[in-house]
Amino acid sequence: MFGGFGVPELILILIIGLVIFGPGKLPDIGKAFGKSIKEFKSAQSGSDDKDTINITAESKDKSKDEA
Repeated sequence: MFGGFGVPELILILIIGLVIFGPGKLPDIGKAFGKSIKEFKSAQSGSDDKDTINITAESKDKSKDEA
């Protein structure tokens, strides 16, 4: 499911989080964790797009120099 974590492992993590942080803070922590994952993925895909744009621009510059 999540990189080798099955359902029993995720339930155990949830129970440990519930004991440590309590039921009041757990939704806030989940939201923060989800937001962090989303930002990480968007930053990761954004850097790939910038690399592609730079490579395309460099190849266009080289073709102009050769012509």
